[in-house]
Amino acid sequence: MHDLTPAQNPVADALDLRILAALTDHPEASIKELAAALEVPASTCAFRLRSMRNRGVIVGTRLALDPAALGRPVQAVIRVRLGSHSKSGVEALFDALQATPGVLQVFHIAGADDFLVHVAVADPAALRDIVLERITVHAVVRATETQLVFERRDGAGLLADD
Repeated sequence: MHDLTPAQNPVADALDLRILAALTDHPEASIKELAAALEVPASTCAFRLRSMRNRGVIVGTRLALDPAALGRPVQAVIRVRLGSHSKSGVEALFDALQATPGVLQVFHIAGADDFLVHVAVADPAALRDIVLERITVHAVVRATETQLVFERRDGAGLLADD
């Protein structure tokens, strides 16, 4: 057996999609349990999962945490607009935002804003501190706008039927 490279087969086929859907529904399932549920040999399931990792279909695994349960009940999205767009300035800001404690996601986007920063913090003072001490201190930042998140829900995802 050999592993496929992305150039050989970058697209997930029907069995790959079935495996991904089962794994999405039951991320804690073992390969043996997934294979039994899908009625395929465990060796096939293991090979397909390894192949999807090698091809970049599966790019990692994450543990989902509840920010409120960890003392960070306040979530916000901070819109960041830049005054200048040098490659080095944008990269430095992106790296700094990504490394900031409490930052859940950072999006570098096109449009009126340049970055969206999703954060989870303990209280409004901590939110203010991220804006004033971690974002606006960068020379490339022109303005920020903070929007509180009242509720967050996951979308249907990549495997939902159209």
